[in-house]
Amino acid sequence: MPPLSGLWLPMVTPLRQGRVDEEAAVRLARHYRRAGVAGLVLFGSTGEGNLLTLAERCDMVAALRADAEAGALPFMLGLGGVDTTGVAAAMRRLNRLEPVAYLVPPPYYLCPAQAGMRWHYRQLAWATERPIMLYNVPRRTGSALTVESMETLAATQPIVGVKECDATRLMVILRRGQVPAVCGEDAALCDFSLAGGQCAIAASAHVRPDLFIAMMQLAHAGRASEARALQDQLKPLIRLLFSEPNPAPVKKALAMAGLIQDELRPPLMPASRALEGRLRRLLERLPAAPAAAALQSTSAASVNI
Repeated sequence: MPPLSGLWLPMVTPLRQGRVDEEAAVRLARHYRRAGVAGLVLFGSTGEGNLLTLAERCDMVAALRADAEAGALPFMLGLGGVDTTGVAAAMRRLNRLEPVAYLVPPPYYLCPAQAGMRWHYRQLAWATERPIMLYNVPRRTGSALTVESMETLAATQPIVGVKECDATRLMVILRRGQVPAVCGEDAALCDFSLAGGQCAIAASAHVRPDLFIAMMQLAHAGRASEARALQDQLKPLIRLLFSEPNPAPVKKALAMAGLIQDELRPPLMPASRALEGRLRRLLERLPAAPAAAALQSTSAASVNI
């Protein structure tokens, strides 16, 4: 698999009256393809993946693939759990969807030792011919792979990269260059791109993806001051979108734009009305996409929400 690059979106799963809204999912995928995203990550934490059945996931991917525009985007599938055997079994069933890769965190809650986490990934590698992207997100899993464990896995297993959510560790991985680093901390995206980082998976980019893409392009073009100025304008949005449990604020913003229903699967709940007001005021103040976005042309024009 060639190295991943560009902005990947960990897409929300639209719901309507308790069921996956496949029509809305197709509309969203079209929307983000036109915005210039490089690919979609489906059924991660932002996509409420652990609250969806395997049948729901398969049906949604089938709906996306059936649409010529939505299906043109590459898909990565989020997949995680506590029991290695159960995760491997789910992976074998999802293999027929032919994702470009799986995004896999360490086992939740158990906090295994490094040897246990490496064992977990080695077992999963046996369950698929698809590559695996490591997902280091300790605030959700309770444990973290060390850089040394990542590099050991990358040297011996089909690892396509690591989505790292700790800004300091992200830069260490990038600097060492032994495993492809993917930015999973939205607030660190500008510094990561200025340091040569090529790929990000950013939940905040659901809102104004044009600005996030422009920031990456400015950074890669060496226009640091302009990239940082755009980052400063995006920081309040990033903070607000994570001020309540993800993906509630993102879904609120998308519902305000008329793209989806403001619905999550319990025990997740919609974002508060107070946050909705703050989000509305903030969105009104965001700038238009800078002309510098044309530095690296995309196949379609920017799309705002």
